[in-house]
Amino acid sequence: MSWLDSVRNALPFVAKRETPDNLWHKCKGCGQMVFTKELEENLHVCPLCEHHGRIGPSQRFEYLFDEGEHEVLPSPKVAEDPLKFRDTKRYVDRIKAARTDTGDPDAFVNAAGLIGGREAIVGVQNFGFMGGSMGQAVGEAFIAGVEAAIARRAPYIVFTASGGARMQEGILSLMQMPRTTVAIEMLHDAGLPYIVVLTDPTSGGVMAAYAMLGDIQIAEPRATLAFTGRRVIENTIREKLPDDFQTSEYYLEHGLIDMVTHRKELPEVLGQVIGHLCGKRKAA
Repeated sequence: MSWLDSVRNALPFVAKRETPDNLWHKCKGCGQMVFTKELEENLHVCPLCEHHGRIGPSQRFEYLFDEGEHEVLPSPKVAEDPLKFRDTKRYVDRIKAARTDTGDPDAFVNAAGLIGGREAIVGVQNFGFMGGSMGQAVGEAFIAGVEAAIARRAPYIVFTASGGARMQEGILSLMQMPRTTVAIEMLHDAGLPYIVVLTDPTSGGVMAAYAMLGDIQIAEPRATLAFTGRRVIENTIREKLPDDFQTSEYYLEHGLIDMVTHRKELPEVLGQVIGHLCGKRKAA
């Protein structure tokens, strides 16, 4: 403690100043300290290096929909612990903790609203909820989003962010892969577009299930996109991979996605894409 602090603490008439713990944020991209308020005003994109931070459904909906206005769609109910799984903690306890931390029922939330004056159903995966892992709740929410899009004759836009399938649900999590694939075919049969926005990170079973099946594939800058880990691939093929391997820019260069778009530009770009794919008619 400094001399000034010791004197201040000894004087009862000198008010102590409280400094908020969340006043600053350390950027994971450049390592610099950024005012939290400035970061929030910049859509959680670092103003120094343009690193796109991870955000949840409520923030994504607020940024994306016209005037931030949207309707959160109810999430289907599923069996919460079908295998009675326990590792270092009970699975039900992990779910409760994730709900408390995020305020979301599970790792995938749907909402309806207007983007560029056109109606759209948007599903957002929350990496903050158990790493955005895909279990029965995520699968059911995805299918519910598809059904809502078909009922409203609107495109379905999905923002992915996941470490893969949820290990606590075993084979039941892997069963969501064919179910979501069939749901996407339902969209196609209805003549509606399925648009994917890949965000950091998207990997594992989610990549195989629905992340790479979009009619249009968009990614945020420098997002990590992978089916399996870099070290696993290098150990398998016995070769050193490029530094930018499994990034948005690498995927774009090799033709795996259609565009890399800054978060600030996503509402306008998605509005244009919807207009091209669904015609020029706007919602009343």
